[in-house]
Amino acid sequence: MQRPKRWSLRGAALLPRVGAAAARTRLVVAAARVGIAAAAAVVAASTAATAAVAASTIPASAVTAAAPAGAARADQLAFRELYRELIETNTSHSIGSCTLAAEKMAAHLRAAGFPESDLHAFAEPEHPKDGGLVAVLPGKEQGAKAILLLAHLDVVEARREDWTRDPFTLIEEGGYFYGRGTFDDKSMAAVWVDTLVRLRKEGYRPRRAIKMALTCGEEAGSAFEGAEYLVKHERQLIDAAFALNEFAYGVLDAQGHRVVMEIQAGEKTDQDYRLEVVNPGGHSSRPVKNNAIYHLAAGLTRLSQYEFPVQLNDTTRTYFSRMSTIVGGETGAAMKALATDGADAKAAAVLSQDPRLNAMLRTTCVATLLDAGHASNALPQRARANINCRIFPGVAIEEVREMLKGILADPEISVTTVEPSDPVVLPPPLTVAILKPIEQVTRQFYPGIEVVPVLQAAGTDAIYLAHAGIPTYGISGMFVDPDLSNVHGLNERIRVQSLYDGRDFLFSLVKIYAGQVR
Repeated sequence: MQRPKRWSLRGAALLPRVGAAAARTRLVVAAARVGIAAAAAVVAASTAATAAVAASTIPASAVTAAAPAGAARADQLAFRELYRELIETNTSHSIGSCTLAAEKMAAHLRAAGFPESDLHAFAEPEHPKDGGLVAVLPGKEQGAKAILLLAHLDVVEARREDWTRDPFTLIEEGGYFYGRGTFDDKSMAAVWVDTLVRLRKEGYRPRRAIKMALTCGEEAGSAFEGAEYLVKHERQLIDAAFALNEFAYGVLDAQGHRVVMEIQAGEKTDQDYRLEVVNPGGHSSRPVKNNAIYHLAAGLTRLSQYEFPVQLNDTTRTYFSRMSTIVGGETGAAMKALATDGADAKAAAVLSQDPRLNAMLRTTCVATLLDAGHASNALPQRARANINCRIFPGVAIEEVREMLKGILADPEISVTTVEPSDPVVLPPPLTVAILKPIEQVTRQFYPGIEVVPVLQAAGTDAIYLAHAGIPTYGISGMFVDPDLSNVHGLNERIRVQSLYDGRDFLFSLVKIYAGQVR
């Protein structure tokens, strides 16, 4: 779900002496921890902020209670076993294998009757454990473009000694499934495989092909990005009119009431910039004003006080317009005002107090790592910082670099774009053909719940597909707790009933899309 900017892969190139510098100055310790935690924080804060708004301002009439878990149906128990097998296959980058997980999922499809010609395993020889799978359920209408179901198999690292329960054993307890990947993203991977199995077994023939891509490398730490590989080397295999992906969900408030169903329609560009100051240094007994650390610190202070200009697009206007009636109160009024007039500074100021809403309003840039000095008794010869920016869709990476130079206002501070850069993509169009089926299925499964498009600040594999011309939308149909089910953190979980409901939701949605040909 969250794609931190591959810092762990390229840290040696970006900060080649970070370990040594830390040992000598201790300056990097706290900042490094911030960098490691930043990716999880931006994801958790997203849902937490929405839930906080829900808890404080949304009237009771605007929410519906989540259904309690009942006795599981036979087909749900069969799905549970597939899901368990996927959770209990370690796919972390340190010791796990996505290739093994993909092989196990392929076995389920073969058992359901999929021929080998419709199953396409892929991997690079240099990365044998980072493989994936593309499966195809052919359509019956020639020339009709497929739909693509995308999910990633890899998960964030999880240490047994840190967890209350074994992270790679599926445990059902207190109405929840616990385990690494229970939500991110093996919930959707398992549902997509199960969906194809169910369709094949019932003899369903879609009007257009249904394709599924299970990939590896979405989470930080992988040297191989499966979605990027497919776009570059197997573009025709995954060609589709549009794709369905992770990272949009139903929001629950603190009392477990359903608030809203989100559909992701766009995400910001995740880009790092390196700030650096160099000077001759000297002996610490003879300090001078021209100090590399002071230059950098002053520039970072100016950056901390800067707000990038407000920007709106179709996704965010629709979000604020629809959420305004759900939220109500001062926040709702500000949402409505800003949706009507994007230049309303007073409304923007109100919304900017909420970290999640602020992230939807503008480009954001924040310091995440520091490295400075070479000895405790020497004036620093070098001071560096990493700035992580989440750039509003359509804004060029170089444009932001130039803006940073102006904000820092110090020619001593160089600003360098950290490569490789993610592609800059525009949000997919919110057409009736996309929105209407989601709204229809939401009314069926969750009566009274509004569907709201969102712009996500965190990143997913959708950027690779979008850059290749495949509009990609995030929708899971699963409602999650305000803490985002502790995705990327300890004791990740998902409500049992939420997973089962989401499974049926996505199955119904896929059948509607597969029956539409335009």
